[in-house]
Formats: sequence, structure tokens, C-alpha cells
Amino acid sequence: MSELDAVLFANEAFYRAFADRDMDAMEDLWAVSAPVCCIHPGWEAIYERCDVIESWRAIFSGATSPAINCVAPRVYFYGEAAFVVCFEEIQGDHLIATNYFVREAGRWRMVHHQAGPTRAVVPPSSDELQRTVN
Repeated sequence: MSELDAVLFANEAFYRAFADRDMDAMEDLWAVSAPVCCIHPGWEAIYERCDVIESWRAIFSGATSPAINCVAPRVYFYGEAAFVVCFEEIQGDHLIATNYFVREAGRWRMVHHQAGPTRAVVPPSSDELQRTVN
């Protein structure tokens, strides 16, 4: 598996855990040793791993979670770090998101997630839109 595929896999695992409300998978995705931060739309920044995990637990404990899809991911690399900029499609609306990963214990683990409103035009989903920068 290429590094690009590995980061896209980690990013997709994040959205699968989110859509499935899978707390174990979500917790497993987040880095253990590296510092983490999460900014949910409309929330303040959450800085500690235990607080980030608890925020997802609170989101998943709601009565329903909307269907969510990652659209048009773009991957950028810098050394042992990578980030994905993508759109989140939720019930016909779109947010823009950044998901940041670092290599930890031999795999890509999330250290930052931030999503918020956008006025950007969402491009069609295509493998051609994925690009890397080293």
C-alpha cells in the first residue's frame, strides 16, 4: 500500500467510525503519544486526548447521527506528517474539513480534526483531485 493510500485509508476510517458511531474505532484512530486537537463546528478547540475522545462520545450519544461522506479529499505530506483537506457532505449540505495525521507506532493516526462552514464550490469526487506534496 502506498503512503497516499495509507493516509486515505486512515481518513476514510475516521469517516466510517463517525458514520457508524463506532466509539472503539474512533478512539483507536486518535494518536496516543502526539498532542491532539479537535474543533467541531461551532465548538471551542479541544486539546487533550481524553477530552477529544469524550467529545466524540457525547456526539455519538445523541439520538441520531446524520449520514456523513467525505468528498474530494486532497492529501499533503510533510515528512512524517500528512493532512487531508476535504468536504464533508451531511444531509445535502457541505462543510470543509482538515484532518491531520502523524505516523505513530507504524501507522497514520489522527492528531487534528477541524470542520466548519464553507462557501467553496464542492468539486466532483475524483481520484484526480487527490494530490501530494512532499
